[in-house]
Amino acid sequence: MQLSRKQNEYIVHATHRWNIKSGAVRSGKSYVDTAFVIPSRIRERAGKPGLNVILGVSKESIERNVLQPMREIYTEELVGTINSRNVARICGEDAYCLGAEKISQVAKIQGSSIKYCYGDEVAKWNREVFQMLKSRLDKPYSCFDGSCNPEHPTHWLKEFIDDDRLDIYLQRYTIFDNPFLDPRFVEELCKEYEGTIYYDRLILGLWKRAEGAIYKKFADNPEAFRCRIVDQYSQAPPCKEFRKEDITSIEIGIDFGGNQSGHAFVARGYTDDYREVIALKSKRIKAFDETEDIDSNRLNELFCEFMQEVLEKYADITIHWGQVEYCNVESVFWDNAETVLGNSVRNAVDKKFPWISVRPAKKLPINDRIRCTVKLMGAGRFFVTEDCESLEAAFKDAVWDKEKSIKGGDARLDDGSTDIDSLDAFEYTIERDMKMLIQEVEDV
Repeated sequence: MQLSRKQNEYIVHATHRWNIKSGAVRSGKSYVDTAFVIPSRIRERAGKPGLNVILGVSKESIERNVLQPMREIYTEELVGTINSRNVARICGEDAYCLGAEKISQVAKIQGSSIKYCYGDEVAKWNREVFQMLKSRLDKPYSCFDGSCNPEHPTHWLKEFIDDDRLDIYLQRYTIFDNPFLDPRFVEELCKEYEGTIYYDRLILGLWKRAEGAIYKKFADNPEAFRCRIVDQYSQAPPCKEFRKEDITSIEIGIDFGGNQSGHAFVARGYTDDYREVIALKSKRIKAFDETEDIDSNRLNELFCEFMQEVLEKYADITIHWGQVEYCNVESVFWDNAETVLGNSVRNAVDKKFPWISVRPAKKLPINDRIRCTVKLMGAGRFFVTEDCESLEAAFKDAVWDKEKSIKGGDARLDDGSTDIDSLDAFEYTIERDMKMLIQEVEDV
C-alpha cells in the first residue's frame, strides 16, 4: 500500500495513549487507520485483557467509514460485519462497534476495561461518551486512535487535545497533505467552500469560529446565480437558461411562521441526475398582518394559489380526458412542528391537486442543510429565477449568530431580523436528497 509522508509520520509517532488526527476532509486521515493502524493495534493486544471498541456517530457510519474500507483491503475473512450484539470480528478478535452520538448507545460497555479504542468522527460524539471513555482506558497498554474534522475553537474536543498535561499525540492535516488526490478535484472542492467557514475547517483543517455571512458567495454576487426557464434556448442568453423539459422534479416547501416571522413557500426544481438545483418561485407572508387576518383557511387559499402559479409557469403537465396523466410537481413538505396547519394544507391540496403528495419535512440538522446549500452554490449547481425575490433576500441577509458562536456553537441568527422562514422552506425540499446532491463520500 502507498502512504503519504503525513501518514507514515503518524505510524512512527503515534505511540501515545491518545493519538488523534484533526483536519481537512479527504486528507487521508482515515485511510492510514483502516489500512494499517487499526489492524496493527488489535493484533498487538490480541489475547490481553480488555475490550476492543470502535466508536462512531452511528453503527452505519462505522460500517461505511471503517469496516467496509478495511474489508476491501483485508477481505471478509479478517473483517466481519456487526452482529446483533454490536460485535464485529476483526483480525481474529472481537470489537464492539457502537454509536457515540448518545450516551445510551454505549451503556453496554460502561464499567468495562478497554484495551484499544478507535474513534471515527470524534468531534460529533456526545461529550459524555468521551468522558466515559477516558476512565475506561485503564490498562498500561490501553490506547486510543481517532480522527475528526474541526469544529468551533471552544469545542470540548479542542479543549481536550490542547491540554498539555495529557499524553496526546496530535497530527494536523490540510487537504493539500494528500498527494493522491486529483488536483482538479482539490481545485473544485476549494471553489465550493471558498469564502465560507467550511473552507477554513474542511480545507485548511482549522478550528474556526462561525461568523459573518453564511452564503457569502451568493451575497457578494447574486446575479451569478440567476437563471430563467424558457421554451427554447437563446443564441446569447443574458443568464443561465433551462427549458421546462430540463426540470425532472419539482417540490415545494412550507415553513409556518410565528410571532416575529412569516409563512414561507418555496418551489424547487431538479435537472436530470440531481445535477442542478433551481429555486423556481418563493413567497413570504407575514404571520400577523394588520390588513389581513391570516388564519388557516386563508393560508390554505394562498398556498393553493402559489401552487397554481408554479404549475402554470414551470410544470411539465399532461392532462387526458380531464385527468392529470403526468406532472413533475411531485411533493409538498411542511414544517413538522405545526401539525394542525400541516394537516390543513394537506387536505386543501388533496382537494385541488390530488396527485401531489403532502408530507411533513424531516427537519434534518440545520448546519447539514446549510453546508449542502453552500456546496451547491460553490460548485455552480444552484440557481434562482426572477420569481424568488424573498428567497434571494434571505440568502443575502443570512448570518451566523455571533453570540452563540462565542459560547461554543454554530447557529444561524434567528432573531426576526432576517428571513429564516424562506431558508427553511427551501431546505425542506432538498434535505431528503442531500447525499445524492453532494455525491461525495468524505472521509474524516
